[in-house]
Amino acid sequence: MEALILTIIATSIPLLLAAAGELIAEKSGVLNLGVEGMMLSGAVGALGAVLWLENPYYGIIAGALSGILMASIFSLFTINFMTNQVATGLGLTIFATGLTGLAGAPLVGKTIPSLPKIEIFLLSDIPLIGSILFKQDFVAYLSIGIIIFISFFLKYSKSGIILRAVGDDHQSAHSVGYPVKKIRWYATCFGGMCAGIGGAYIPLVLTPHWSEGMTAGRGWIALALVVFASWIPWRIIVGALIFGGITIAQLVGQARGWPIPSQLLSMMPYIATIIALTMISGRLSKNNSVVPSSLGKPFFGSQ
Repeated sequence: MEALILTIIATSIPLLLAAAGELIAEKSGVLNLGVEGMMLSGAVGALGAVLWLENPYYGIIAGALSGILMASIFSLFTINFMTNQVATGLGLTIFATGLTGLAGAPLVGKTIPSLPKIEIFLLSDIPLIGSILFKQDFVAYLSIGIIIFISFFLKYSKSGIILRAVGDDHQSAHSVGYPVKKIRWYATCFGGMCAGIGGAYIPLVLTPHWSEGMTAGRGWIALALVVFASWIPWRIIVGALIFGGITIAQLVGQARGWPIPSQLLSMMPYIATIIALTMISGRLSKNNSVVPSSLGKPFFGSQ
């Protein structure tokens, strides 16, 4: 049971990171459908960096930088050139899928060392929960730290309140002197960084090798998680664990020979994503107050 819980947690970390970053971007009014592409970029960047520098921690940095680079491309088109955010996000994912497939071709068949576990003194010795909560890798602790930071940032900091104001009404925020485009650039790049680290986590911990499209739709699930969480940071943890558990359930079912077609088991995480989006959208149609009012809308001001 302990091994199963640890596997679910590890599977949830990429979803948690990508969804946390997307939440910040959407709070600023930017709908980024390029999360999947940013995660793929982070995965190939991390693998390449570790093979070159032989240190898994450099993979985290490379993954973050790869995600920021893709987010910068997305920001340039959607924020500065004011292209359609949905079309640009989809285009970025298609572009990144092809680019990472090309860049990752020489990496096929090569493996890298995994991130080491970090034991927290005394706490890791607590029965039952010690090895589950206090014997994780650096990125797992980082992901929880990011959620805590986002929660306090959005609710209690002046910068967080300004970010929310830009997402709720960018014209009003601009009229009182806030640089809407700059704020959205920062938010989108933060989202790209988180998605890149989430993508890097896959080869660094889950599968220490490269395969084309290895994110397997996690970016799309992360998008659904933001809606599932109603744009509330701590709910992303719950949603990530649920979707991570569903993903592991289909693998366990295949391994144990459940009398269910393997194709149906593989569809389970995505079926759950569709159901979650449908349920939440029905609730949001009655009360849209949780949705940033300027989400997906271009800003035509000068800054």
